[in-house]
Amino acid sequence: MTPSELAEKLRASQPPHLLDVRQPEEHAFVALPDSTLIPLGELSVRVDEIDEWKDDEVVVYCHHGIRSAQAVVLLLAAGFANVHNLSGGIERWAAEVDPSLPRY
Repeated sequence: MTPSELAEKLRASQPPHLLDVRQPEEHAFVALPDSTLIPLGELSVRVDEIDEWKDDEVVVYCHHGIRSAQAVVLLLAAGFANVHNLSGGIERWAAEVDPSLPRY
C-alpha cells in the first residue's frame, strides 16, 4: 500500500489498524498517530496482543518497508485476513504525505 493510499484510508470512517514493527526508540522519535508498537523481533510471541484485529484491515510499517514486509508474512501465517505493508515505510510517508515529520 502506498502512503497516499493509506492517507486516504485513514480519513475513512473505519480506518485500518496501524502496526509499527520498528524499535521503541524509532517509534519514540516519529510514529504514525494511533499506531501500535510491537517490534518485529517480538511479534511472533506477542501476536496475541492484536488478535482482535484478525478480521480487520491492518497496515504494517517500519522505516523503509523491509521489516514490515516480513511482519506481513508472519501475520498472514497467524491467520490475519487483510494485512498490508506500507510501501517505503515511514520514510516514504514523511516524503510524500507529511513532510513535517522528522526523518532519520
